[in-house]
Amino acid sequence: MSERYVMSIDQGTTSTRCILFDHRGRLVSVAQREHRQHFPKPGWVEHDALEIWRNLERIIVDALAQAGITTDQVAALGIANQRETTLLWDRVTGQPIGRALVWQDTRTDTLVAELARAPGAGLVAERTGLPLATYFSAPRIRWLLDHVPGLRERAERGEVLFGTMESWLIWNLSGGVDGGVHVTDVTNASRTLLMNLTTLRWDEELLKFFGVPAAMLPEIRSSAEVYGRARRVIPGVRIAAALGDQQAALFGQTCYAPGETKCTYGTGGFLLMNTGAEPVRSANGLLTTVAYQIEGQPAAYALEGSIAITGALVQWFRDGLGLISTAPEIETLARTVEDNGGCYIVPAFSGLFAPHWRSEARGVIVGLTSYITKGHLARAVLEATAWQTREVVDAMNHDSGLRLKELKADGGMTADHLLMQIVADVLNVPVVRPMVAETVSLGAAYAAGLAVGYWADLEGLRRNWHRAARWVPAMDPAVRAAEYANWKRAVQRSFDWIKPAEP
Repeated sequence: MSERYVMSIDQGTTSTRCILFDHRGRLVSVAQREHRQHFPKPGWVEHDALEIWRNLERIIVDALAQAGITTDQVAALGIANQRETTLLWDRVTGQPIGRALVWQDTRTDTLVAELARAPGAGLVAERTGLPLATYFSAPRIRWLLDHVPGLRERAERGEVLFGTMESWLIWNLSGGVDGGVHVTDVTNASRTLLMNLTTLRWDEELLKFFGVPAAMLPEIRSSAEVYGRARRVIPGVRIAAALGDQQAALFGQTCYAPGETKCTYGTGGFLLMNTGAEPVRSANGLLTTVAYQIEGQPAAYALEGSIAITGALVQWFRDGLGLISTAPEIETLARTVEDNGGCYIVPAFSGLFAPHWRSEARGVIVGLTSYITKGHLARAVLEATAWQTREVVDAMNHDSGLRLKELKADGGMTADHLLMQIVADVLNVPVVRPMVAETVSLGAAYAAGLAVGYWADLEGLRRNWHRAARWVPAMDPAVRAAEYANWKRAVQRSFDWIKPAEP
């Protein structure tokens, strides 16, 4: 009998990737294609959903060819996706109604401000665990319904469908206009501002508040169950999982117990802590969200803290200041000094995210003296990521009543060993990096394989997780406390930089 594999799709912000994994969770083949970023106006960010679909068709074929296998050797398909990106399409023709509005798009800022003043605005955070913000999907749906002539009437008649990117891909794979399945999972639904966090269903009062017709919404399903079989590209393969990308990383890092936490370090940083079977409301600027749900089981919830600038600060150090030629050089440069020399960099380039949520903040460098060299600045760049992580972890510990014992780290920045050591030092817990770096794709594969019995249970998935590296804290507690106090003072200096416009 030929070996079988699980296929994972990671539909990201800049590219779409297809990876095949074997039973031991090892990467067998990978194919990837980038898609264009469209910026028609300041603050507007769009994607062509048809381009993403065509890319998916190509990379699935490429991944199968690389592995030298046929479709009947694919046990299941799982999808992870960029969250909150919003697409409407015609149920009959299958054509998108304009481009997808990406999670980074801020065209709804005026609408969100109006909604925040409307009666019932308090229901949003109460029912969803999220703030009323441009980040999430519902304001984008409303904006499209308000700005495309005749669209609302068509949506109310059920002629228009809404979905985040996993819904669009599942619908097309399962037949499209010829009987395509219109579903989303609880993790993606929890990012729309339309799902009740407790019932895991669309909330009628929230739909009314945002003016979104129920007829256009996908059915909410668990994260790991068979939604249907593919009828296009890979006919017969079971489509068996969907998760938002950060939740997929949590699942791929096998954070299945309350208190287990991962951080993905890329352009920004995303920390998620599993908080168990009950949603934990944050009093410290964190998001309450669904972590995952396996079919027939209660949902697991998470606290999420987003850091706007981590890897992007290294890119600025390289491209904006020209102090290094390649990103990895920052570790070498930072190792030329023993400490930051009293210098701190707060990278509030476009405000601060969790736990502060200060949109008016701007980046500052404090503590400059003639003693400071580019080595000290490089060290301060790395420390900025670590201290921002510490702020979010402190908030998570406080809100959850749990205590972080170990941080599972993934993403491109984990290649910087000095950074990982600094993170361990400031958190005062070990930091570990897994053998398989593609944790988002692996999480989608794990959920799909679990749904079809390819893997038996969560403990089996835990056994697949292997550590590639581990860093343990080595900082003197007095130094840690003093440096954290200095960091907090530096953060204060970044506040209130952008003043409201004069009337």
